[in-house]
Amino acid sequence: MRHGKSSPSINSTLTSLLTTYHELNSQSIDELTSEPSALEFMRYVYQNRPFIVRGGAKGWKATRRWGKEYLREVVGEMSVRVAVTPEGNADSVIPYPNPTSNTLIFVKPHETDEPFSRFLDYLTTQELTGDKSSEVKYAQTRMPYPPPPCSLLANDLFTTTSCRKASDAPIENDNLRDEYSPLFADVSRDIPWARIALQRSPEAINLWIGNSRSVTALHKDNYENIYVQVVGKKHFVLLPPIEYPCVGERGLQMGTYVRDGDDNKSGGGNADEDREGNGKGKKGGEKGKWDVRLDEGEEAGEIPFATYDPDHPDVRPTPFSHLSRPSRVTLEEGDMLYLPALWYDKFVGVCYMVGLNWTVLD
Repeated sequence: MRHGKSSPSINSTLTSLLTTYHELNSQSIDELTSEPSALEFMRYVYQNRPFIVRGGAKGWKATRRWGKEYLREVVGEMSVRVAVTPEGNADSVIPYPNPTSNTLIFVKPHETDEPFSRFLDYLTTQELTGDKSSEVKYAQTRMPYPPPPCSLLANDLFTTTSCRKASDAPIENDNLRDEYSPLFADVSRDIPWARIALQRSPEAINLWIGNSRSVTALHKDNYENIYVQVVGKKHFVLLPPIEYPCVGERGLQMGTYVRDGDDNKSGGGNADEDREGNGKGKKGGEKGKWDVRLDEGEEAGEIPFATYDPDHPDVRPTPFSHLSRPSRVTLEEGDMLYLPALWYDKFVGVCYMVGLNWTVLD
C-alpha cells in the first residue's frame, strides 16, 4: 500500500496509536545533572528514550583544550576528508532535476581532501564574516552507502519496494581513531556506563566540525548513539520511531553533489583540484555551478529516507504529519546526548562547533 492511499480503518488505527503514544510519553527530554550508572542507562535503553547529561563532559581534556589554535597546532597540515555542499545540506533530500520537480532524490556531499588548517580557516572565516553565499564545508567521514538488495519494507505503508538491510546501513567511519588520531588522547576511549550496560565497546568514535550553516536532514540510525558537544552549540530535533507514518520515509534514488566540470564520478576531489578559488562562490552565477550526478553501476540503488522536515511542516507532509510531536533540545559545550537506535534526528548548527559521537551496534 502506497503513501497517501491507506484505508480509513488503517488511518484510524495509526491516528489512535500516535495519539495514545503522545498522551503517555512527554515531548520533553530528561536532563540529568550527572552521568548515569550502567543500570540507570539501561532503563533508558529498554524504554527507548533519549536523555541529556548537562555538563557530563565538562571535565574532559577535549572540552578544555580544543580551541581553534590547539586544533591547528595538533592536526596542522594533515590532509583530512571534507564534505562540501552548496547550502550545507549534506546527506539530504532534494527535488531533482530542478527545484520545482516532484521527483526527490537523496543527495550526498561532494568530498575533497585538504589540509586541516586550511579547512579550519575557511570554516571560522565564514562564521565570523556571516558569509551566506559561499559553499559550506563540514568535517565528516562516513562509510559508503551500499546498494539496497532486499525488500524488507515492501509491505510497509509509506515505502517503495526496495530498501537496504539494517546491517547495510552506513555507519560512521571511526575517524577520530584514524584520520584525527592525534586528538584521540584527549577523549575517553568509551563511555563507561554505556560500555558496561551494553557489554560492548564502541564500533566507532567520530569527530564532527562545522559551523552555523551546517544542517543535517531528518534521518535515523540503526545504532545506539552518544553525542558530546565539545565546542560551540547545536540544536537537535528528535522524533520517536513510532512517528514513522509522519515522516514520509520511502526509497529514494541516490546522487552526489558535483562541481560543474568535475569528471570524478564519486564526487570526490583533492586539495590541489579545489585550491583555485579556495571554495568561494562555487554556486551558479559566481565562479562555478553545482550539479547533481545520479549514482550509477555498483553505487546505484535506493535508500529509505525521511522526506518530511519538522521545521517546514507544510512541505511534503503525510496524512499523519500533523500528529508529530517533535522534541527540541540544545546542547551546550560539555553536554552529552543519548539517542536510541531508530530515533529520527535533525540538527542545525548555531555557531562554529566541534562534536564527538560514540556508536554501538546493539
